[in-house]
Amino acid sequence: MTRFDYSIKHIINSKSKGLIIIFIIIFLVPGVKAQNMNYESLDQLDEVLKQKEKFVDTKQDKIRTLKKHLENDHELKSHNKFHLWNQLYEQYQSFIYDSAFTYAKKLNKVAYRLDSEKKIAYSKLQLGFTTLSAGMFKETFDTLNTVKIGELPDTAKADYCLVMARALYDISDYNNDIYYAGRYGEKAEKYVERGTDLADHQSYDYLYLNSLYHLRNENDQKALNYLGKLLNGNVKLTLRQNAIAKSTAAFIYLRGKDTTRAINLLAKASISDIKSANKETTAMMNLAELLYNLGNVDKAYKYINHAMDNAQFYGAKQRKVQVGSVMPMITAAYVHDIDKQRRTLLNYLVGIAALSLITIALAIITFYQFRKLRRKDRLVQQMNRDLQITNNKLTEANKIKDEYIGYFFTINSEYLQKVEKFIHALNQRLYQRKFDEMEYLMKRMDLNKERKNLYHSFDEVFLKIFPNFIEEFNSCFEEKEQIKVEEGQPMSTELRIFALYRLGITDSTKIANILGYSVNTIYAYKSRLMNKAILPAEEFRKRIMEIQAK
Repeated sequence: MTRFDYSIKHIINSKSKGLIIIFIIIFLVPGVKAQNMNYESLDQLDEVLKQKEKFVDTKQDKIRTLKKHLENDHELKSHNKFHLWNQLYEQYQSFIYDSAFTYAKKLNKVAYRLDSEKKIAYSKLQLGFTTLSAGMFKETFDTLNTVKIGELPDTAKADYCLVMARALYDISDYNNDIYYAGRYGEKAEKYVERGTDLADHQSYDYLYLNSLYHLRNENDQKALNYLGKLLNGNVKLTLRQNAIAKSTAAFIYLRGKDTTRAINLLAKASISDIKSANKETTAMMNLAELLYNLGNVDKAYKYINHAMDNAQFYGAKQRKVQVGSVMPMITAAYVHDIDKQRRTLLNYLVGIAALSLITIALAIITFYQFRKLRRKDRLVQQMNRDLQITNNKLTEANKIKDEYIGYFFTINSEYLQKVEKFIHALNQRLYQRKFDEMEYLMKRMDLNKERKNLYHSFDEVFLKIFPNFIEEFNSCFEEKEQIKVEEGQPMSTELRIFALYRLGITDSTKIANILGYSVNTIYAYKSRLMNKAILPAEEFRKRIMEIQAK
């Protein structure tokens, strides 16, 4: 017997108790965890992110213009061709790895054709910088060790020392052992010293090399002094140089536990990277990881996805691996937060439903005090039926939630095991310096296969919850238009779209993101199926949502 089965008199006398229950329901529903983390620089970054395609288009326009010069002048002299290829290399340098490498090789080739020691040395420097950006240490040192620094233009000599110092520091951090790491660090400091001797004391190279030296020796204040001189406006910096300086300063502040300055500097560095269409960057990734550690999962998830987009666009494996090492934990936390919010929303809905039902009950009670008492039982029964429908929906929602929580953890566990095995295999090859085998392992990664496995697992879980889904879906079509799926085979794309729709994911953009299709393709699938259905579009959607879980 439900509380609505008591006598009207008893319920009327219990009004005060009912109000207390309403109060408890409303105020004991857990609230969504607030993240009080407002930074003006993050708001600025979000605004600039909306325009990122515009900056990419600007860079691509410059590239097209340079390529057009090359195409239109078939008798271009080698000297002028070297100049144009160098401009193209500079555009691609931190934009697309493959193209940057291609033009660096072309620079080297035409430099030898010109028999110019300065141009040969300069082209090797650019090639070394490119391979270093891709994490190819052996190729970087093989190239840079052949550069005759005396043959470099005066403006590039300090650049050479900076690239060598960065390469040595990077491999020192990569090895991070007792024996070799110290040796690489000592060599790097020699290049820092030589670079500062060669560079103008008011130049970027001089100030940044000094900041790098003091940073590595944990003299943070001196490092910040040099970076401050770079960023005070007296030194003309490119957007990329500005981003590097701010990212370095952010690292120092973070090491000193000043997270506010670190976040603002990383956000501003990311803004500079976006405006220069720089895709070879770690500022956005570091910002995402920092925000994740501080509990701001929403923004961390947003920024790590942008960082992965940049890494995919640039195309260097090192960047993909770096972002890929951070992305899973942020994504997992984001999914956990969404699930928590859904549970909280469900609690709110239950509270509101209870409040609504109590209000309706009191209205009915007041109404029937002056009307016919004999209609009480029928109305109470109707309320009970409504409650049963609500309970059935909640039971179905809980079943779907339970099944997919288990599915989510299983899939993530399997993925983490694969990643762990993959990293272990890479570490073994790296320790044994079997770079060819490392490349082979990377090529064996089959993302399409993983995506198919993901869809197959989704299909199995969905059909476990809705075993009659395909049969009832096909009942909306004539026999010749029905979708045939062999037993044991995964669902087709059309079925999968409407399976997501049945789960409550009705937005075409979200469905497109989940299935890896364009929004237009999803619209096309939906329109084609609804046009073939024997029911009107609205009735067809309603029929899909009425398919019951077992």
